[in-house]
Amino acid sequence: MLRIGELAERSGVSVDTLRYYEKEGLLPDAQRGENGYRYYAADNLERLHFILRAKRLGFTLADIRELLSLQVDADAHTCEEVKRVAEDKLAAIDARLAELQHMRQALAHLTDACCGGPHAATQCTILTAFANGKAAPEPHQHRHDA
Repeated sequence: MLRIGELAERSGVSVDTLRYYEKEGLLPDAQRGENGYRYYAADNLERLHFILRAKRLGFTLADIRELLSLQVDADAHTCEEVKRVAEDKLAAIDARLAELQHMRQALAHLTDACCGGPHAATQCTILTAFANGKAAPEPHQHRHDA
């Protein structure tokens, strides 16, 4: 059995995170000692590593809860079910990448249209585009006084 602080140290997460995971049902309820401390079975360290690996791949806590339920009762589930969860996450990542690429292109267009000079920002095409709701401003030309 591991006290909560020991489990936190071994897993690299905070005690508060462990309490949160317990509250959210990702970790089983800890046993309480007579001293009131939470004690976790040693196999919860493996479960925490599972959770952390899944989080690093972008799975939400709800996704992880589903994956854990599939793992806990693996004989009653199929690889097809697990793959569906992973493919759903992959599709969400692909959609986010497409969104980020669109955002990047729009921002690149905005920065390309801005002269980036030492002039007052009142004429800045980036600020004007945000204020006017235009994602594709016209480049501006500054008068150079002689």
